[in-house]
Amino acid sequence: MAETLGELLGEAADALSRAGFEEPRRQARRLLASALALSHADLLAHSDWLVDPGRAGRVRETLIRVLQHEPLSRILGRREFWGLEFALSADTLDPRPETETVVDAVLRRRPDRYAHMRILDLGTGTGCLLLALLSEYPWANGIGVDIVEGAVRTAICNAAALGLADRAHFIVSDWGAALSGRFDTIVANPPYIASADLLRLPRQVTCYDPPRALDGGREGLAGYRAIAAALPKLLTANGIFVSEVGMNQADTVAAMVRANGLVCEEIDKDLAGIDRCVIARLGRIVIG
Repeated sequence: MAETLGELLGEAADALSRAGFEEPRRQARRLLASALALSHADLLAHSDWLVDPGRAGRVRETLIRVLQHEPLSRILGRREFWGLEFALSADTLDPRPETETVVDAVLRRRPDRYAHMRILDLGTGTGCLLLALLSEYPWANGIGVDIVEGAVRTAICNAAALGLADRAHFIVSDWGAALSGRFDTIVANPPYIASADLLRLPRQVTCYDPPRALDGGREGLAGYRAIAAALPKLLTANGIFVSEVGMNQADTVAAMVRANGLVCEEIDKDLAGIDRCVIARLGRIVIG
């Protein structure tokens, strides 16, 4: 027997609430919208629509997986970031909303959207940072670097799907080791979880995000050390570096880039008020 959208929504919200999920009704709306390929407006305006048993079964299968703490983005194999849709893979981190702070930080400091800019994304994963920036700067081009070949393949596919393959190139490299030339803007979101803290992360992170994209070494700072050491050779004289940082890491990362001849211009907060981005520039003109 067919059920209505409203009945399915109520069932999903009740199950999520009993399991202790925050904002269960909002989560249920996301689940139904994704499983049934409907808009949120349809869910709100047409709660009396009938759903056939086959499609209702798809909703319940998805609900079971979400109740087991599998992220909806992993179930669907895609994640929205900066208004763009990115395919995920087992080799890529699931982009977080707070990472959009990096994109926003660049846009505020590079207001000319038609600048002929060369962008470098270190630890590119899905390619979300580079591709989001290229979508905003139509005359820019860039390179995304990741040490994991599978992540590079995923980023290449995302660039093609977004129509940005002609301006985005991706390579396998250990940070900047395989690069030559300089870049006007360098962005990064390296692994920043201390190795000992990995097992304390929520199940939806430890079971579904690749450990290599999370593990930042003993203090969670190994990636930042490597990047900071490479910046003087990679940035143009007027270039900027913008990097996401983990909780309570901003001052330490700022000190690292200063130790390598850069000036830490500012530390930006995310929407939760947490120090999230370190922004730096070269402190001297580099010749050669």
